[in-house]
Amino acid sequence: MTGLSSSAVAEGTRSRPRLGPRAAAALVFGASAAVLVVEIVALRLLAPYLGLTLETSTLVIGIALTAIALGSWLGGRVADQVDPLRLLAPALGISGVVVALTPAVLRGVAEWARPLLILVAALTILVPGALLSAVTPLVTKVRLTSLAETGTVVGRLSGAGTVGSIVGTVLTGFVLLSRLPVSGILLGLGALLVIVSVPVGWRLRGRSGTAPALALVLAAGGLAASVAPGGCDVETRYHCAEVVADPSRTGGRTLVLDGVRHSYVDAGDPAHLEFTYVKAVASVTDAAFPAGRPLTAHHLGGGGLTLPRYLAATRPGTRSVVSEIDDGVVRIDRERLGLRPQPGIDVRTEDGRLGLRRLDTDTLDLVVGDAFGGVSVPWHLTTVEALTEVRRVLAPDGLYVANLIDHGEQSFAKAELATLRTVFAHVALLGEPVDTGLARTGAPPGGNLVAVASDRPADLAAVQKALDARRTGWKTVTGDALTTWIADAPVLTDDYAPVDQLLQPYAPQRGGKAAPRDAVVSVQDDPAHLPLP
Repeated sequence: MTGLSSSAVAEGTRSRPRLGPRAAAALVFGASAAVLVVEIVALRLLAPYLGLTLETSTLVIGIALTAIALGSWLGGRVADQVDPLRLLAPALGISGVVVALTPAVLRGVAEWARPLLILVAALTILVPGALLSAVTPLVTKVRLTSLAETGTVVGRLSGAGTVGSIVGTVLTGFVLLSRLPVSGILLGLGALLVIVSVPVGWRLRGRSGTAPALALVLAAGGLAASVAPGGCDVETRYHCAEVVADPSRTGGRTLVLDGVRHSYVDAGDPAHLEFTYVKAVASVTDAAFPAGRPLTAHHLGGGGLTLPRYLAATRPGTRSVVSEIDDGVVRIDRERLGLRPQPGIDVRTEDGRLGLRRLDTDTLDLVVGDAFGGVSVPWHLTTVEALTEVRRVLAPDGLYVANLIDHGEQSFAKAELATLRTVFAHVALLGEPVDTGLARTGAPPGGNLVAVASDRPADLAAVQKALDARRTGWKTVTGDALTTWIADAPVLTDDYAPVDQLLQPYAPQRGGKAAPRDAVVSVQDDPAHLPLP
């Protein structure tokens, strides 16, 4: 015992562990993995209410890191004052209960007390994260009985915790989220933590009296999660997805992703277009190419395949390739929307920008940009480099047509139009007059806009005629009017694309509070198409 004071020797004797090195490493490994599972799943749980944006990700990561720091500090401090063996089981058990209750609590708050959502979300991540992070210093204190082995013990447990974090991250991202619903993951993790706390408490302290109470709370959490609002028909890798039938149209179905209507489909009538922005894209296509001429098209984002099916129906022989990153959405198209595979539409589960790279140069008549993560276009599809790739695959007379959404000052939409102008010779903007600067009304600007870019001039008169025929109320803007609207907006590049910061996802009400007015992804003024509450 050289190197230890008599008081340290006495303390080491009193707290000599009944916890072997393997059990200690397993506890630290599991607790660290659980923290990362909670963090990643929390992103999915909050996306329907806060959006899948950089801000949401930053918020969740920041809270998780705060929990890890707080738990490590408090765990080490308490371990020096209280027998750590008394604290391990409660830390695991209480964490399990909070984790199991999280889906029901967050969805309930989002439904009935939305202003408290961020605070409650922070607590549901912070509490279990801090308690689980405290496991490492508690276990370290138990295992440290001699200063001679400090480096070995601390290094081994630190390594076990790091590996646990890696495994938790990989397991959640590649396995759990693709196979289990979010509520199932958190309930399962909560149950596992409670179950593990029982033998840990019994083995280390001979106490398991709290097990029945924890089990009761866990059961209550499962019941609450099963009836809590905000459930999904299907949870895909990226979205909470629902399919909503249109009571006014027999075959009408709306695909809702993370609480936002993305696509409207009539399986029996592919030529039926419901959303105004889709009508605008169709108007551009109809005006730019002779009626009935087959096209070669690429679609960035699949959703309900509304536009590929429209082109196939109105232009027989058209070949459309669709890059849809979410294979769950592809399954929903087939199983829930009744969209059977058909000749001429090739759906590929891939990232849109990577899909563009695989295409030959000067081969496409049309590229349609309609990819969204939450409420924004993925930033890597908005930059000069991405648009240069679009221009590469287009034939000299080809068109790029993109759906954009922004509100308020529309800083993102203006930046994207400025970026398009640096890549293409001719750029036009389509939208409601209030949104494109052609009219001033009491309503705040915002909603869907459609950008059109090409290296040949578009027949905007024909486009306007097609828009009027569909009674969209939209107008076209180009030239000096578009320059004035864009003003001094920045150009987006791979090196600088603050899309999430530029974007305002909802229109401001009086007083500056954010609330939905029009579309977020595919909705216009029709009240039937507002984002789900």
